[in-house]
Amino acid sequence: MVKLIHPKEGLLLEEYLAMEAEMVKSVTELTLFTWIVAPTVIYGRHQIREQEVNDAYCSAHNVRVVQRQSGGGCVYADGGNLMVSYISPSTRSQEVFSEFLRILASGLQKLGYEAVTTAHNDVLVGGRKVAGTACYTTLTGTVVHACMLYDVDIDALQQAITPSAQKLEKHAVQSVRQRVRNLREISDLGEMEQFRKQIEKTIINHQT
Repeated sequence: MVKLIHPKEGLLLEEYLAMEAEMVKSVTELTLFTWIVAPTVIYGRHQIREQEVNDAYCSAHNVRVVQRQSGGGCVYADGGNLMVSYISPSTRSQEVFSEFLRILASGLQKLGYEAVTTAHNDVLVGGRKVAGTACYTTLTGTVVHACMLYDVDIDALQQAITPSAQKLEKHAVQSVRQRVRNLREISDLGEMEQFRKQIEKTIINHQT
Protein backbone atom coordinates (compact mmCIF):
# COMPACT_ATOMS: atom_id res chain seq x y z
CA MET A 1 0.00 0.00 0.00
CA VAL A 2 0.98 3.60 -0.36
CA LYS A 3 0.79 6.01 2.56
CA LEU A 4 -0.91 9.33 1.79
CA ILE A 5 0.13 12.29 3.90
CA HIS A 6 -1.16 15.84 3.89
CA PRO A 7 1.60 18.46 4.21
CA LYS A 8 1.04 22.00 5.38
CA GLU A 9 -0.40 24.23 2.67
CA GLY A 10 1.16 27.44 1.40
CA LEU A 11 4.83 26.55 1.80
CA LEU A 12 7.60 27.64 -0.55
CA LEU A 13 8.71 25.15 -3.16
CA GLU A 14 12.05 24.69 -1.39
CA GLU A 15 10.22 23.67 1.75
CA TYR A 16 8.30 20.93 -0.05
CA LEU A 17 11.52 19.71 -1.65
CA ALA A 18 13.12 19.68 1.80
CA MET A 19 10.23 17.55 3.04
CA GLU A 20 10.96 14.99 0.33
CA ALA A 21 14.65 14.95 1.22
CA GLU A 22 13.89 14.48 4.91
CA MET A 23 11.30 11.76 4.37
CA VAL A 24 13.52 9.65 2.15
CA LYS A 25 16.10 9.40 4.95
CA SER A 26 13.83 7.12 6.97
CA VAL A 27 11.12 5.97 4.54
CA THR A 28 9.88 2.41 5.13
CA GLU A 29 6.84 2.34 2.84
CA LEU A 30 5.68 3.99 -0.36
CA THR A 31 4.63 7.52 0.55
CA LEU A 32 2.67 10.07 -1.47
CA PHE A 33 1.86 13.72 -0.98
CA THR A 34 0.66 16.46 -3.29
CA TRP A 35 1.23 20.18 -3.08
CA ILE A 36 0.60 23.49 -4.82
CA VAL A 37 2.89 26.52 -4.95
CA ALA A 38 2.84 30.17 -5.92
CA PRO A 39 4.40 30.95 -9.33
CA THR A 40 7.84 29.33 -9.42
CA VAL A 41 10.29 28.15 -12.07
CA ILE A 42 12.09 24.91 -11.16
CA TYR A 43 15.14 23.86 -13.14
CA GLY A 44 17.06 20.59 -13.00
CA ARG A 45 20.24 19.73 -11.21
CA HIS A 46 22.36 19.70 -14.37
CA GLN A 47 20.80 22.70 -16.10
CA ILE A 48 22.30 26.16 -16.49
CA ARG A 49 19.90 28.79 -15.20
CA GLU A 50 20.82 31.42 -17.78
CA GLN A 51 19.97 29.02 -20.60
CA GLU A 52 16.61 27.89 -19.22
CA VAL A 53 15.05 30.77 -17.28
CA ASN A 54 13.82 34.21 -18.34
CA ASP A 55 15.09 35.94 -15.21
CA ALA A 56 13.94 39.38 -16.34
CA TYR A 57 10.35 38.18 -16.70
CA CYS A 58 10.47 36.24 -13.43
CA SER A 59 11.83 39.21 -11.52
CA ALA A 60 9.22 41.57 -12.96
CA HIS A 61 6.31 39.20 -12.23
CA ASN A 62 7.35 37.87 -8.81
CA VAL A 63 8.06 34.39 -10.12
CA ARG A 64 10.50 32.59 -7.86
CA VAL A 65 13.34 30.52 -9.38
CA VAL A 66 14.59 27.35 -7.67
CA GLN A 67 17.03 24.60 -8.64
CA ARG A 68 16.05 21.10 -7.55
CA GLN A 69 18.21 18.11 -6.64
CA SER A 70 16.82 15.87 -9.37
CA GLY A 71 17.70 16.03 -13.05
CA GLY A 72 15.31 16.64 -15.90
CA GLY A 73 14.09 19.80 -17.56
CA CYS A 74 12.88 23.22 -16.54
CA VAL A 75 9.23 23.64 -15.52
CA TYR A 76 6.92 26.45 -14.47
CA ALA A 77 4.43 25.91 -11.66
CA ASP A 78 1.63 28.01 -10.24
CA GLY A 79 -1.73 27.45 -8.57
CA GLY A 80 -2.89 25.58 -11.68
CA ASN A 81 -0.20 22.90 -11.33
CA LEU A 82 -0.52 19.87 -9.12
CA MET A 83 2.85 18.80 -7.76
CA VAL A 84 3.12 15.13 -6.80
CA SER A 85 5.81 13.58 -4.59
CA TYR A 86 6.26 9.80 -4.51
CA ILE A 87 8.86 8.42 -2.11
CA SER A 88 10.02 4.80 -2.05
CA PRO A 89 12.35 2.85 0.24
CA SER A 90 13.76 1.14 -2.85
CA THR A 91 17.08 2.39 -4.22
CA ARG A 92 16.40 0.84 -7.62
CA SER A 93 15.64 4.23 -9.05
CA GLN A 94 14.78 3.23 -12.61
CA GLU A 95 12.29 0.63 -11.41
CA VAL A 96 10.65 3.13 -9.04
CA PHE A 97 10.62 5.84 -11.71
CA SER A 98 9.10 3.57 -14.37
CA GLU A 99 6.46 2.29 -11.96
CA PHE A 100 5.47 5.81 -10.93
CA LEU A 101 5.12 6.91 -14.56
CA ARG A 102 2.96 3.88 -15.28
CA ILE A 103 0.77 4.56 -12.24
CA LEU A 104 0.41 8.25 -13.10
CA ALA A 105 -0.58 7.57 -16.70
CA SER A 106 -2.93 4.80 -15.59
CA GLY A 107 -4.53 7.14 -13.08
CA LEU A 108 -5.16 9.75 -15.75
CA GLN A 109 -6.61 7.07 -18.01
CA LYS A 110 -9.07 6.13 -15.26
CA LEU A 111 -10.12 9.78 -15.12
CA GLY A 112 -10.88 9.70 -18.84
CA TYR A 113 -7.65 11.05 -20.33
CA GLU A 114 -5.85 9.12 -23.08
CA ALA A 115 -2.49 9.41 -21.33
CA VAL A 116 0.76 7.81 -22.48
CA THR A 117 4.34 7.99 -21.23
CA THR A 118 7.42 8.87 -23.26
CA ALA A 119 11.09 7.95 -23.28
CA HIS A 120 11.76 11.46 -21.92
CA ASN A 121 9.73 10.64 -18.78
CA ASP A 122 6.83 12.90 -19.70
CA VAL A 123 3.13 12.12 -19.75
CA LEU A 124 1.26 13.13 -22.91
CA VAL A 125 -2.39 13.41 -23.82
CA GLY A 126 -3.19 13.89 -27.47
CA GLY A 127 0.50 14.24 -28.28
CA ARG A 128 1.01 17.18 -25.91
CA LYS A 129 2.74 17.25 -22.55
CA VAL A 130 0.52 17.36 -19.46
CA ALA A 131 3.09 16.27 -16.87
CA GLY A 132 6.84 16.30 -16.46
CA THR A 133 8.67 14.08 -13.97
CA ALA A 134 12.10 13.71 -12.40
CA CYS A 135 13.73 11.58 -9.72
CA TYR A 136 16.81 11.12 -7.58
CA THR A 137 18.11 8.30 -5.39
CA THR A 138 19.85 8.33 -2.01
CA LEU A 139 21.34 5.56 0.10
CA THR A 140 17.96 5.09 1.76
CA GLY A 141 15.43 5.41 -1.06
CA THR A 142 14.15 7.16 -4.16
CA VAL A 143 12.22 10.39 -4.63
CA VAL A 144 10.08 10.90 -7.73
CA HIS A 145 8.18 14.10 -8.35
CA ALA A 146 5.79 15.27 -11.04
CA CYS A 147 4.50 18.64 -12.19
CA MET A 148 1.01 18.22 -13.68
CA LEU A 149 -0.62 20.90 -15.81
CA TYR A 150 -4.28 21.12 -14.86
CA ASP A 151 -5.13 24.83 -15.19
CA VAL A 152 -1.75 26.56 -15.38
CA ASP A 153 -1.26 30.05 -16.82
CA ILE A 154 0.17 29.03 -20.19
CA ASP A 155 1.14 32.60 -21.11
CA ALA A 156 3.24 32.90 -17.95
CA LEU A 157 4.73 29.45 -18.52
CA GLN A 158 5.80 30.36 -22.04
CA GLN A 159 7.45 33.59 -20.94
CA ALA A 160 9.10 32.33 -17.75
CA ILE A 161 11.11 29.49 -19.30
CA THR A 162 13.34 29.63 -22.36
CA PRO A 163 14.00 26.21 -23.89
CA SER A 164 16.53 26.19 -26.70
CA ALA A 165 15.50 26.06 -30.33
CA GLN A 166 17.17 22.65 -30.54
CA LYS A 167 15.00 21.30 -27.72
CA LEU A 168 11.82 22.58 -29.34
CA GLU A 169 12.90 21.17 -32.69
CA LYS A 170 13.47 17.78 -31.06
CA HIS A 171 9.80 17.78 -30.10
CA ALA A 172 8.74 19.08 -33.54
CA VAL A 173 7.26 22.32 -32.17
CA GLN A 174 8.10 26.00 -32.50
CA SER A 175 7.06 27.14 -29.02
CA VAL A 176 6.37 25.86 -25.52
CA ARG A 177 2.67 26.60 -26.08
CA GLN A 178 2.56 24.08 -28.93
CA ARG A 179 4.11 21.39 -26.77
CA VAL A 180 2.01 21.59 -23.60
CA ARG A 181 -1.68 21.57 -22.72
CA ASN A 182 -3.81 21.91 -19.62
CA LEU A 183 -5.72 18.81 -18.61
CA ARG A 184 -8.70 20.97 -17.75
CA GLU A 185 -8.96 22.02 -21.42
CA ILE A 186 -9.32 18.37 -22.38
CA SER A 187 -11.72 17.33 -19.64
CA ASP A 188 -12.87 19.60 -16.82
CA LEU A 189 -12.87 17.65 -13.56
CA GLY A 190 -13.76 20.65 -11.40
CA GLU A 191 -11.61 22.97 -9.34
CA MET A 192 -8.03 22.10 -8.44
CA GLU A 193 -8.92 20.52 -5.08
CA GLN A 194 -11.36 18.17 -6.78
CA PHE A 195 -8.75 17.17 -9.36
CA ARG A 196 -6.17 16.76 -6.60
CA LYS A 197 -8.35 14.35 -4.63
CA GLN A 198 -9.09 12.30 -7.72
CA ILE A 199 -5.41 11.95 -8.64
CA GLU A 200 -4.53 10.94 -5.08
CA LYS A 201 -7.33 8.38 -5.08
CA THR A 202 -6.29 6.79 -8.38
CA ILE A 203 -2.68 6.43 -7.20
CA ILE A 204 -3.72 4.99 -3.84
CA ASN A 205 -6.20 2.57 -5.39
CA HIS A 206 -3.62 1.41 -7.90
CA GLN A 207 -1.45 0.21 -5.02
CA THR A 208 -4.12 -1.58 -2.99
